[in-house]
Amino acid sequence: MARRFVFLVFSLLVLGVPFSSVEAAGFSNRVTNGSFNSGGFQEPLSVPRVLSRSALIMDVNTGVVLYEKNADLEIPPASLTKLMTIHLALKDVAAGRVSLDDLVDLPRQTWAVNQSPGSSLMFLGPGQRVTLRELILGMAVASGNDAAVATALHLAPTVKDFVLRMNAEAQSMGLVKTHFADPAGISALNSTTAREYALFCQQYLKLHPEALAQYHSVREFSYPKPENLPESYRNRPGTITQRNRNLLLDTIEGVDGLKTGFINESGYNIALTAQRNGTRFLAVLLGGPGSGSAQGGRFRAQDGENLLTWGFENFKTLKPELPSLGPVRVYKGDKAELNVVSAESLAKTVRLDRGTNLRYKIEYPATLIAPIPKGTGVGELIISDDKGELERLTLQANETVQRGNIF
Repeated sequence: MARRFVFLVFSLLVLGVPFSSVEAAGFSNRVTNGSFNSGGFQEPLSVPRVLSRSALIMDVNTGVVLYEKNADLEIPPASLTKLMTIHLALKDVAAGRVSLDDLVDLPRQTWAVNQSPGSSLMFLGPGQRVTLRELILGMAVASGNDAAVATALHLAPTVKDFVLRMNAEAQSMGLVKTHFADPAGISALNSTTAREYALFCQQYLKLHPEALAQYHSVREFSYPKPENLPESYRNRPGTITQRNRNLLLDTIEGVDGLKTGFINESGYNIALTAQRNGTRFLAVLLGGPGSGSAQGGRFRAQDGENLLTWGFENFKTLKPELPSLGPVRVYKGDKAELNVVSAESLAKTVRLDRGTNLRYKIEYPATLIAPIPKGTGVGELIISDDKGELERLTLQANETVQRGNIF
């Protein structure tokens, strides 16, 4: 074994700032059937009370799953389906294929009166002038099935063609248990799992961070306004204002999305996200109970509140800055020194009781000999606190050092 020397960069006291990954802190990052396993590092956490058949909470920044219950159970997403429809619309906007200010045609199948009985509606109708931006708000806030159909027909020749695109997008995102049968979520043939829907939402939030403020956290939506109506109808009253169905937007700190859903075959569903002090959690709850919309909505909101409260009371995301790494001495190369970088992200999900004293040290081999290709691992950054080692990050060459001329 090559002799190694230790270069101590510094030992920095950081009060109240832990640094570890869930795995490095000594416990599992997953629970099954609603029980949290601490892996023997410390006493297990008490688990949140969840009535929904399936649930999961994730750190959006790291992808670490903090808690799960039947997370692979396939359940119809109901109106959570509309988030995929919104995603494809925003994706086309970003690609320049459509504009948010596009005026969207409204054939008969988009009209509110032609939607399935019991549908949530934006109240589209003949002769109206509506933009794609308004349709997205109609889905995000009012959960309008008519808005979903109109969006689908704006982005594809037929609803069937759009559904094919929805499923192709799900496959490209690695969602193997997620299947769509319509753009609104009214069919029981739509299917997903809490785990896969959380992965989809994680990608959605990274691709469309502006959507939270522009659509999902909007408290109410009014339509049709006079400017949306044909000239002959503009003096008639008819504007309908609908409140966002996410009851936690005004009651839980940091909540700013995402979507609710319900059909008889699924129960009460919600995808919920909140951010506090740089930490963003995402909770997905599927199959919530309830004998009616009022009770089901309350149970759904309580499940979401319980999961988010539990998450923020026990975990947070840390994004500490690396210490200065500096160049490393290289022998027999065309350069005498090599610049190094960390090969891994320093965004970590940590327990709140870790890391009052952060210590960093860097280890390199006693001798680094060229050639050294860019990306080669050349050392480790070791982070520890008063309770022990927290993390080892690989340090890699940030440039190529060729073998030098011996003359």
